[in-house]
Amino acid sequence: MSDTISNVRLVSNGQGKRLNVLGDRQRILLTGEDTAGSYALVENYNSPGVSIPLHLHRNEDETFYVVAGEVDFQINGEIVRASAGTTVYLPRNAPHSFTVVGSEPAKMLMMLMPAGLEKYFEELSRLPSEEPPDMEKVFEISARYGIEFLSPPDYAPAV
Repeated sequence: MSDTISNVRLVSNGQGKRLNVLGDRQRILLTGEDTAGSYALVENYNSPGVSIPLHLHRNEDETFYVVAGEVDFQINGEIVRASAGTTVYLPRNAPHSFTVVGSEPAKMLMMLMPAGLEKYFEELSRLPSEEPPDMEKVFEISARYGIEFLSPPDYAPAV
């Protein structure tokens, strides 16, 4: 008797869909199609200074695992340094940002639960590369995916 396991996915080093999402270099490893919608897995690989502004997700939880380098996360108004081996779990509606710090690039694995936000990243990566980006278009796309960008004066840490 033999059992067959269907829908197995193997993504080798160098495979996956590579994206540049407004300066955030990503490689999509697993999509919602691969995991029956339960999660997506994305690799980030960025140089020092790359930063994602303060925002929150209305629809998914996000988990980061720092593989290499150092990353400062802003969570609840505080800066937390995450080095290789650190896991950061961010439930939906938790305001957060991150900045790659130090002198070496940072590599992180990012799990999005449930899946779907990988489509957001793909859509943003198709925007024309201009400095600065067309923020009106970025906000329009973000709103469709339940992403809200927060400016520091409008954000009050949870008590």
